Amino acid sequence: MEQKAAKKRLNFIKRLPARTIGFSKDNRITLLLMFASAVLLSVIHPPLGLSFLAWVAWVPFILACRADMSVQRLMTCAYLGGLSFWFGNMYWLVIVSFPGYIAFSIVQAFYWPLLALSVRFVLRKQWPMFLAAPLIFVGAEAIQGVMFTGFGWYYLAHSQYQHLPLIQICDIFGTLGVSALIAMVNGLTVDWINKSRAAQAAGSEPQGSRVIGRLAPSRCCWLATIITAILLAGSSVYGCFRLAQTPKHLTKGPLIGSVQPNVPAYVKEEMDNGQKILDDLIADSEKCIEAGAAMVCWPETMVLAPMNRSYLARFDNPLPDIEPQRFHKQILAHCTDKTSYVLFGANAVDVGCSNNGCKITAQYNAAFLYRPDGTPDPKRYDKIHRVPFGEYIPFRDISWIYRLFMFFNPYDYDYSLTAGTDYTTFEIEADGQKYGFGVLICYEDTDSTVARKLVVDQNGLKKADWLVNISNDGWYVHFKDRQVVPMVELAQRTAISAFRCVENRVSIIRSVNTGISCLIEPTGKIRDGYAAGNLPDKVMDRQGVAGWFADTIPIDSRVTIFSRHGRWLDVALGSGWSIILLLSIYGLWKQKITGKNRA
Repeated sequence: MEQKAAKKRLNFIKRLPARTIGFSKDNRITLLLMFASAVLLSVIHPPLGLSFLAWVAWVPFILACRADMSVQRLMTCAYLGGLSFWFGNMYWLVIVSFPGYIAFSIVQAFYWPLLALSVRFVLRKQWPMFLAAPLIFVGAEAIQGVMFTGFGWYYLAHSQYQHLPLIQICDIFGTLGVSALIAMVNGLTVDWINKSRAAQAAGSEPQGSRVIGRLAPSRCCWLATIITAILLAGSSVYGCFRLAQTPKHLTKGPLIGSVQPNVPAYVKEEMDNGQKILDDLIADSEKCIEAGAAMVCWPETMVLAPMNRSYLARFDNPLPDIEPQRFHKQILAHCTDKTSYVLFGANAVDVGCSNNGCKITAQYNAAFLYRPDGTPDPKRYDKIHRVPFGEYIPFRDISWIYRLFMFFNPYDYDYSLTAGTDYTTFEIEADGQKYGFGVLICYEDTDSTVARKLVVDQNGLKKADWLVNISNDGWYVHFKDRQVVPMVELAQRTAISAFRCVENRVSIIRSVNTGISCLIEPTGKIRDGYAAGNLPDKVMDRQGVAGWFADTIPIDSRVTIFSRHGRWLDVALGSGWSIILLLSIYGLWKQKITGKNRA
């Protein structure tokens, strides 16, 4: 009896690692395939920019989603793959908030098991993956773009920003139109792989046996290839046509200047540096004006004081020399008797007073325009799309959630900003003509809805001749040996901005602390060089340096389908993925209820 018991314990111990500690061979392969997609989806974006790999980046992931694999193990492997992707790509958030970086990556990684569940469902149904892949993967991009105020980053389309003929379809479909084409090619690749496997299995299986698994209908592959080829060719033809007609719709706008400081966030946040930062901004701004700029742009919140008129009016008489009033007068003096406007970013605050004294009741991240006649424009733009944890603490009305989120707060106080509501159009006059423009503050250049509403009015008519993106990316750089070392966020933001130009056929001029400041044309072309300036000639070299440039804004008269109708494709794709996901969950629930647990 003792020998039998010992032998039983030994057999159990031999089986233990495979059951509880390690992975089986199949699980290891699945995990490696998930990691392979994580790597491919990382290297397609700047700074590496291996854009051609985007066309197969999801293929390993799809191949990992075997129809005969346990749902639990598949979702575990997918979640680990998602964690590796988000941890590896969002590392630039560490400087702002390490807990926020961890929390954000953990939440974003949940997309991957949901994607895996959807792919597994489609493969079990043996539906053509070339049709399902755009719904699943690009549908997830659509939902990611709006969930929790949206995170429009790491789309498949963003990897193709340099391929101008391909991305011109964005003026109809939006950015996700390009993503859908790429996902379709990924799905088609899997269909052909499965067709080949089906043929091999049919040749090796005994007659009458059934091949189990993910076999796409082989007869669909050639038809799918033809459809995909037609869509790709049609997109390229359309893109070439739109590029060829562009010069007919362009007019020469005014010369606009852009100032790029190179101030790390921790230096900027020290209020004692406010005067020095402003002096440096004005020095470079003077060079832009001397070059003939009709307007000069400064980055977001680089003027370190509230600058709204209602706040400044409180200090006209008793304390004329306090910092906000001093900065106000200094900027006005810089503009007065010149021919240039100055657009800059600063905070705006509302103050409420009672018997207990005065206190700030609301804060805004705002853009202000000062005129050459020495007066501030009565309009201001308050940032509409706030970044969770970066610009506000969510769920302030639910105390226990609020306390939890305050743990992820990089500060020891609630810094929440109030969202703006008006899509402000500023106006300037240059060379006897009037021009209108809108302002995108910080990450608003990743939000296609905000950009679209700044460009067209409620009637679908164009109200902005160009857009200005003012941003402070000093949060996303290292400071080593007195040198600013840029991170991947700078180049990736610039690539994303190009899609806002194509969607709405407007130019964007960027003024960004630490970089990348540049001019992007209505075709999405990120323009190297400039009419005057001292920044590096190549756009992607303008990282971690200070300087200025001035260039002529091209104005495009075209109003696009996307500008008029918005993210209609996003809604369709997001709805499509939601339906597939619900069907897959329902299928699992039905199997459990009926006792057919063959997951």
